[in-house]
Amino acid sequence: MIAIGGAIGVGLFLGAGGKLAQAGPSLVFAYAICGVAAFFVMRALGELVLHRPTAGSFVEYAREFIGPWAGFTSGWMYWVNWAMTGIAEITAVAIYVHRWFPDLPQWVSALVALAFLVGVNLLSVKLFGELEFWFSVVKVTAIVVFLVTGIGLVLTSANIGGHEAGVHNITEHGGFFPAGIGVALMTLQAVVFAYSAIEVVGIAAGETQNPREVLPRAINGVVYRIAVFYVGSVLLLTMLLPWNVYTGGESPFVTVFSALGIGGVGDVMNAVVLTAALSSCNSGLYSTGRILRALADKGEAPAFTGRMSARHVPHGGILFTSAAYLAGVVLNYLVPKEAFDIAIAVASLGVVATWATLIVCQMRLRQAALRGELVRPAYRMPGAPYTGWATLGFLVLVVVLMAFAGPAERIAFWSIPVLAVVLAIGWRVVRARRPQDVRTG
Repeated sequence: MIAIGGAIGVGLFLGAGGKLAQAGPSLVFAYAICGVAAFFVMRALGELVLHRPTAGSFVEYAREFIGPWAGFTSGWMYWVNWAMTGIAEITAVAIYVHRWFPDLPQWVSALVALAFLVGVNLLSVKLFGELEFWFSVVKVTAIVVFLVTGIGLVLTSANIGGHEAGVHNITEHGGFFPAGIGVALMTLQAVVFAYSAIEVVGIAAGETQNPREVLPRAINGVVYRIAVFYVGSVLLLTMLLPWNVYTGGESPFVTVFSALGIGGVGDVMNAVVLTAALSSCNSGLYSTGRILRALADKGEAPAFTGRMSARHVPHGGILFTSAAYLAGVVLNYLVPKEAFDIAIAVASLGVVATWATLIVCQMRLRQAALRGELVRPAYRMPGAPYTGWATLGFLVLVVVLMAFAGPAERIAFWSIPVLAVVLAIGWRVVRARRPQDVRTG
C-alpha cells in the first residue's frame, strides 16, 4: 500500500490535466509506453531485492555492482528527485486549496502542508505507516470509484457538462493525435514523473518482515495495479470529456465530477486529490530520510543526516530534505504559475537516473551470475538483457526530448551539466576525505 500510495500522486491527479490539454487522447499512448518501461524497472528491482534485501536499496546495489561513485551519484540523484517532487506536491496542495480559498496566497498553503508532513515524519515510523496506509486507501478507493463510475457514464452515453460521454471523444476533436505525434512524445517526461515512487517498495525492503516472501507479491501487485489505475484512468478521461475541456490548473478528475452537476461531488474529489498530494510528499520525506542515512553511513552525506531519533526516525535526513521543500515555498511565492511544471521537470531527471541505475545493476548482477560469482534469484527480470537495453534506450530518449519541449523541460535539461559538475565535485571531496575506503572507478 505504501508503494501504491507513493506512486499515485500529482503526476496523475494534477499533471494529467495539463498534458491532456496539450497532447489530447495520445496521452494514453504515452502512459502505456512508460508503463512498459516501469514494469521492467520494477522487475529489475525485484531481482536485486531478492538477491540481497537491504535498507537503502538501489544505492547499495549501485555501490555493489557498479562502484562507490555510482552509489554516491544515484543516492543524491534520488534525493534531487524527491526534493523536487516534494515541491511539486506542496504546490499541488496549494492549487487544490485555491478552489476553496481563492484569495489565500499559494505559498501559504504550501508552507502549512509542509509543516504538517514534517511533523508526522519526525514523530515515528509507525505513525508514518498508519497515515500512509489510510492515505493510500482513500486514493485507491477514489480511483476505483472513478473507474466504475466512468465506465458506467461511457456505456450510457451520459451527458457531462453538455458533452456526451463515449469512445467518439477519442477520435473526434482532432483525432487521437490532435497535436501530432511529436507533441505526444514531448509528454513522456511528465508521464515518467507520474510513475515515479513505484520503487519505494524496494526501499522499504530492509524494514519488512520476510522480504523474500513479501516483496515479489508486492512488486507484482504494484505493477498490475498501477497499469490499471494509470492507463485505465487516462483512457476514461479521454472518453468522458473532449480533451480540450481539461486544463493544467485543475485536476482532470475534479473537472469530470464537477461537470456532472451533482452538488459537492467536485469538492469531494478535490479533497481526495489533495490527500493524494499529501501522501506522495509523505512518501518522499520517508524515502529521502532512509537514503540520506545510507549515504551518511558511508561518509557521502553530511553526518547529521544519518542521525536517528529515539523512535528510530532519521530526523537529520528528514530535516535536510525539508529545507529543500522550503525552497519550493519560495518558488511558489516567486513564480506560482510555473512552480509545478519546473519542479516535475527537474524531478524527472532523478526518476530517470534511478530507473537507469536499477537496470544497469540488474544487468551487472546477471553478468556476475553467468561468471559463476553468485546465484540469481528465481524471481528475475524477463527478457534480460534485451529488455534492459531497450529500457535504457527509452530513458535516454526521454531525456533528449526534454531539450525540445516547453520552457520548464528545457530548464531541467540544461540543469544536467550543472548537476553533473556538482556531483563530480562532491565525489572528489568525499574521495579526498577518506581515500583508504574508496575504490576508484
